[in-house]
Amino acid sequence: MRKYNGSSTVLVTGGAGFLGSHLCDRLVAQGHHVICADNFFTGTKDNIEHLLSHPRFELLRHDVTVPLQVEVDEIYNLACPASPVHYQHDPVQTTKTSVIGAINVLGLAKRTGARIFQASTSEVYGDPAYHPQPEGYWGNVNPIGPRSCYDEGKRCAETLFFDYHRQYGVDIRIGRIFNTYGPRMHPNDGRVVSNFIVQALKGQPITVYGKGQQTRSFCYVDDLVDGFLRFMALEDTYPGPINLGNPGEFTILSLAKQVIELTGSKSRIVYADLPVDDPARRRPDITLAQEKLNWEPKVQLAEGLKKTITYFDKLLTRAAATQDAPNVKPSSRQPDARNGNGRRAVLAA
Repeated sequence: MRKYNGSSTVLVTGGAGFLGSHLCDRLVAQGHHVICADNFFTGTKDNIEHLLSHPRFELLRHDVTVPLQVEVDEIYNLACPASPVHYQHDPVQTTKTSVIGAINVLGLAKRTGARIFQASTSEVYGDPAYHPQPEGYWGNVNPIGPRSCYDEGKRCAETLFFDYHRQYGVDIRIGRIFNTYGPRMHPNDGRVVSNFIVQALKGQPITVYGKGQQTRSFCYVDDLVDGFLRFMALEDTYPGPINLGNPGEFTILSLAKQVIELTGSKSRIVYADLPVDDPARRRPDITLAQEKLNWEPKVQLAEGLKKTITYFDKLLTRAAATQDAPNVKPSSRQPDARNGNGRRAVLAA
């Protein structure tokens, strides 16, 4: 049934989100039939509008905390709010999405024999005491803090993936995603790149937390999706985890200054208190990705920022023209459960 080097039927949960929509683009372009499942809490119809009429693309409005009965060859599980603004909005539901969602997609993979990719996160390392972070580092995570719903939810999902792999032989792939940016980020997601760009384009003060000396590593979305695809195509049954991110390390203050320069903004930088449990340093060790996948990021930060700035400039210009500013909760303006051909999707209870 599997056709990993040819045409496959692929389920992408969270497929209308920032990362998921780019992944759907690539999979459709490769000739696969793509089933995009999303509950539209953070995903938007705009991200996959151009795919709705494609004969090899189906859209299902569906929440992964409810089992889904489809026949697939591959599964990419990207369903979970990934920014603090969104995952802290309903922390109980965030944990359910990571844990119950993992159980449901793993059950589907077990039944169909599908290879399954888990979009894990660098947040499993917490505020790391080891730098840069290799996959063997177990992390430094606060289990009861305001970020724990996401951090511990993703850690538990990794546990479930490995237990299904050991107990049932499910073919798993776990990728730990570090900070990623690019077109289709939500403008109000609270992430540092989108925050800085939107503030700069609006001429608003740019908010830097602490003194801005905390560091992050920024991977352009096209590079990250390439890592996903290489990992899933790997003939070796290596389950991971594998770090996927850009090893270039930048202070938050230097990022703010670069955004101001690239946008030509007159924005000034203002400082605010650090959020609780905000990591001081974050940079991936990608040795394993280089060895196993022959993968490393190609897009330099300045190049990627220019593309992202162009996207947000058009988005804000369009919003201003229609007086319909982007909403933090895009689900309020999303379509009903219909696929790309206008047929109502049938979801398993």
